[in-house]
Amino acid sequence: MLAGKRVLLIIGGGIAAYKSLDLIRRLRERGVKVRAVMTAGAQEFITPLAVGALTADHVFTDLFDRQDEQDVGHIRLARDTDLVLIAPATADRMAQMAQGLAGDLAGAVLLATKAPVLLAPAMNPAMWAHAATRRNHATLQGDGLHFIGPNRGEMAERGEAGEGRMAEPLEIVAAVEALFSAGPLQGKHVLVTSGPTHEPIDPVRYIANRSSGAQGTAVAAALRDLGARVSFVTGPATVPPPSGVTVIRVETAREMLAAVEAALPADAAVMAAAVADWRVENAGAQKMKKDGSGRAPALNFAENPDILATVSKSANRPQLVVGFAAETETVVEHATAKRLRKGCDWIVANDVSPATGIMGGSENAVTLISETGAEAWPRMGKDEVARRLAARIAEVLS
Repeated sequence: MLAGKRVLLIIGGGIAAYKSLDLIRRLRERGVKVRAVMTAGAQEFITPLAVGALTADHVFTDLFDRQDEQDVGHIRLARDTDLVLIAPATADRMAQMAQGLAGDLAGAVLLATKAPVLLAPAMNPAMWAHAATRRNHATLQGDGLHFIGPNRGEMAERGEAGEGRMAEPLEIVAAVEALFSAGPLQGKHVLVTSGPTHEPIDPVRYIANRSSGAQGTAVAAALRDLGARVSFVTGPATVPPPSGVTVIRVETAREMLAAVEAALPADAAVMAAAVADWRVENAGAQKMKKDGSGRAPALNFAENPDILATVSKSANRPQLVVGFAAETETVVEHATAKRLRKGCDWIVANDVSPATGIMGGSENAVTLISETGAEAWPRMGKDEVARRLAARIAEVLS
């Protein structure tokens, strides 16, 4: 798929720059022609000599280089490529891009290119979570740029961990392959929710369900493979999110609703999350303890927001809204009523009673409910369910 493609790699100034060396090797193994631009910061971590040895090409470093710019080299670099890849993409680089600054060679190339742009962010978790970075991220997404990562993990700073690690080279390669796939959903934005929600009882305990997030994760990956830009809003699932999608992590139903509304507009929404119907209204600020009376504390419940119904009736309603119904009895009847009640286009219904082993398992047996009736699918792996559903979505959107 990648043989003969041209990728311009912009290496930013972060400790994750060392991963770019392996990334170059992985891309070239697949027949990619890689040219590299190194920022001044990148050269503090790795050398142009190492990068040039791996790309087997000249390494570009200076906007005002007399030799490189004698034929307006930054414009040539910007145009003579199929993809611009920024890895690592630092917080500073994202801020410059959001403002349209072109004070160095990388900035000038990014303003001049007409090729797709893929960023692999890498920074301290506090920097990634900062409001300014979140605004810049949203701005760049709105401009049509693509993201892979960041991942969660240990940081270079001793004792620091969280979301901010650059995606691994093979994950970035997979995202590059997805961009070049030019599938039927190319240019479409699809919102996917996945996983359970955790509703606090106190700072230690919470109400949850047995959803692993496997089906929603598989749906997001299948849509990505068809070329869609996927916003993946996930609760605390037990399976990792797929690469090549924009991941928004939440805990509670109310957080999920806010993330979903922020991700709109979208061409389609697939609401696969197992959202808790109720939350504890009087959740304790401190851990609840036994008082020796033998009586359990009284918990007052409040109804959580209905995310599926909210999206279905939103002013930003996607063209296609797909809900999920996990039932333990009279599955088709309950799911059919749910579709009408929520106002969505389709419901993917399944039987999650304990005997089926579906909730938390690797297989699923679903019935697709639409205005034309109920279509039962045979039991199959969740990945295959996802591919079939993604193909149906592509038929509608394309």
